Amino acid sequence: MTDRPATTVEGQPAAAEALATAPTLTVAPSVTATPTPAPTPAEQLTLRVLSALVREDVLGLRTRGTVEDRPDGPWLTVPEAQLALPVRQEGFQCEYAARLPLLELDGRRFTGPDTVVAALAELAAAEDRPGWTAFTEECRQTLATMELHERSRPGVHERLGDLYGTDPADWTGLAASLGHDTLAAYLDHPVYPTARGRSGLTDAQLRSYAPEFHPAFELRWLAVPTDALTVHGEQPLPSWWPTPAWLGLADQCPGEDWATLPVHPLTVGAPLDEALAATGLAGRAVLAERPYLTVVPTLSMRTVAVADDPACHLKLPLATATLGRLNRRTIKPGTLLDGAAGQRLIEAVLEREPRLAGRILHADEQTWAHAGHELLAVLLRRYPAGLERSSTVPLAALLAPAPGGRLVIDHLADRYHGGSVAACYDALLELLLDWQTTLFDYGIALESHQQNTSLVLDRDGLRLLYKDDDGPRVHTARMTAALGELAPDQAEFDDARIFGEDDRALTDLFATITGHLCTGSLAFGLAGHGRGELPDLLALLRKRTAEAVERLGPVGEPLRAALLDAERLPVKAMVTAGTLLSKQRSGAADINKHYTSGPNYLRAHPSDHLPGDQPDNRRPDGTTR
Repeated sequence: MTDRPATTVEGQPAAAEALATAPTLTVAPSVTATPTPAPTPAEQLTLRVLSALVREDVLGLRTRGTVEDRPDGPWLTVPEAQLALPVRQEGFQCEYAARLPLLELDGRRFTGPDTVVAALAELAAAEDRPGWTAFTEECRQTLATMELHERSRPGVHERLGDLYGTDPADWTGLAASLGHDTLAAYLDHPVYPTARGRSGLTDAQLRSYAPEFHPAFELRWLAVPTDALTVHGEQPLPSWWPTPAWLGLADQCPGEDWATLPVHPLTVGAPLDEALAATGLAGRAVLAERPYLTVVPTLSMRTVAVADDPACHLKLPLATATLGRLNRRTIKPGTLLDGAAGQRLIEAVLEREPRLAGRILHADEQTWAHAGHELLAVLLRRYPAGLERSSTVPLAALLAPAPGGRLVIDHLADRYHGGSVAACYDALLELLLDWQTTLFDYGIALESHQQNTSLVLDRDGLRLLYKDDDGPRVHTARMTAALGELAPDQAEFDDARIFGEDDRALTDLFATITGHLCTGSLAFGLAGHGRGELPDLLALLRKRTAEAVERLGPVGEPLRAALLDAERLPVKAMVTAGTLLSKQRSGAADINKHYTSGPNYLRAHPSDHLPGDQPDNRRPDGTTR
């Protein structure tokens, strides 16, 4: 990967201006103009990085800054730091977003994501410089990946069309659903600006193992003495699960006291050797020389689907990080315990909610094993039967361009909602918000973000499919009172942070996951793609949220206060907690649940001002001087 030199620019790039002003929260008059070139990956990434830093108030950009009008538009300025950047009204998680991919600092203008970050790093405290250095490298890696995506996507789309057909609504069954994961992998995360980057992986490794290239590959296998393994699950292993003898290890691993553990090819080598040494398994466990079992990566990359048995997925640890340098893609043994207990908790709720039981599906996550190390673990995830004729689509794929250029949601709306994207969005809101508020009634909030929540569409209508419930938040007393004898014991979970005695952790999780990632991002995204007017989409989201909360009665008041009536909503501060600052500096007990705040686009605006509208002489956090 080549370092990019700092660039000083004097003008305003027209391509970036076009990107930054669509979508906005105001309607510009129609004009006839020469089409501008498409924004480059570097321009796109610079805008995302600057917007994230403003949103998270990094270096006090929001709280120390003032938005002032210049001839070309609004600029966020921090005079004492001699810092300024052009912004636009935004309204989704922050009042403002970057308008142009440039930063003005001490009289110089910088562009390019790594050079912008390097310039800002000079303003950071000395103890935080390592995090800024890491973020600069994340930007370099992400930009290289985005450029790789630009070159590769047409060919991948053509191959998906050849494999599954040109209409994603026809991609039925769990094997074809992996095509939706591939489409989603080309989209940016709604919050984290460098989410497409994966630390330490080369272009060749991405092409071989990342979901955006839809590859197939074979796993490696490790024979482990059974006394070194912790195993959970009552169902027998699938018939394809190998014995040591299958793998050619009969002589080295004789008898019945051996089990096999799948290993991702990217973990083989130094990471695996270090894990074996740390657990005392070096010289005891045996790595089979020949690969076995063809798999296809899912959107999460570390989870793979078995090609010949796509209802079975294997979640495997990877020695890389995404969504921040501290967000490693390994598997801590305790999360396996929490995921299995989380699934049982959800099933206990559904047992008491028969009206939802047929419409809410959950993958089985009771079968797992580990050898006491975050790189020596596996979760066998089994999907429900009966999805062969259904379109199973993660929420993360809905706004992705499909082969031919239309969005995935366009195709689904044509097939299942008479061509109405708004009706498709409304059907999703009605069920998803009903389910999530019902969980709140039981004292539960899930970290069921857009990757872990899938639509299941077929002739029977809409259902939702969930997985990976290892990070919920639970109001202990309300859960116990609501579930009675079905309530799980806290000892069934590993992470003590899951349980609490008030609703704050639940409403924060509801707002940031169900609100921003699963519903709000779709409203703003659909408007940005011209699939609806933003005020109409937000009014629909507010209406469905209010209806779902009202069904709860008094127990729903904390949700109403936190979601519908609050001046501001919690917002994930993922760059701060995941990369820029150590946990000691950020104070984040959980880097995925560390928050700042942003405007409440769910709140009714009596003056008919859209979220993001600001008076003159304003700060970017919505306050005035």
